[in-house]
Amino acid sequence: MNELIGRVFSFESHVFPNQSALYNRLASDGQSPKALMISCADSRVVPEHIMQADPGDLFVCRNAGNIVPPFATQNGGVSSTVEFAVVALGVRDIIVCGHSDCGAMKALVHDELLSPMPNVAAWLRHSHAAQQVTRDSYPADLSDAEKIRAVTLENIVVQLSHLRTHPSVASGIARGEIALHGWFVDIHAGQILGLDGETGRFVALREGVSLPVALPHARRLAAEAPYVQAAE
Repeated sequence: MNELIGRVFSFESHVFPNQSALYNRLASDGQSPKALMISCADSRVVPEHIMQADPGDLFVCRNAGNIVPPFATQNGGVSSTVEFAVVALGVRDIIVCGHSDCGAMKALVHDELLSPMPNVAAWLRHSHAAQQVTRDSYPADLSDAEKIRAVTLENIVVQLSHLRTHPSVASGIARGEIALHGWFVDIHAGQILGLDGETGRFVALREGVSLPVALPHARRLAAEAPYVQAAE
């Protein structure tokens, strides 16, 4: 802990002076982050570090298992963060980011790990769909590591679907103002995979290659053209 405290002093004496213009601008003009990232609280996964982001670039929400509960009238921290990012900050891109060796996902594969953690068990009910998909739709002879990787990837897909139940997100998607991204950070390989919405598969992010997007920016209205024109 003393080492961490020492870094605070280093921030005050070295980091802040070198970026004082940036901090002064953020303090006077407010924030305008480019994306909302919902990631796991795991200490090995730092969104700002992964994206090489400066202060003000990212609006970040972290929790065990990078979970987004479906919208409900009952208030919650994740739901409020999503709503604020979309409505107040005008964020146009939302990223759900999982990672390898995730403890929450291990607990989905090994239910016995949850017995001393009732709150975690209750929280992970929002990932039961990923658990069920992995159990029912993947080969039974997967290794333990393969099961954990599969449920982690399926969990990202599930949380993206939960995001679409939030009114602010659904409205932004319909207007073509919000895109959704599903990312997986492989800690061991130092690699990031992205969900390709067209194929439903995760592919490696590569420089010079089009970014895989789970749901790209595009106007999506269910009504036929006459109704849309009348509304406009």
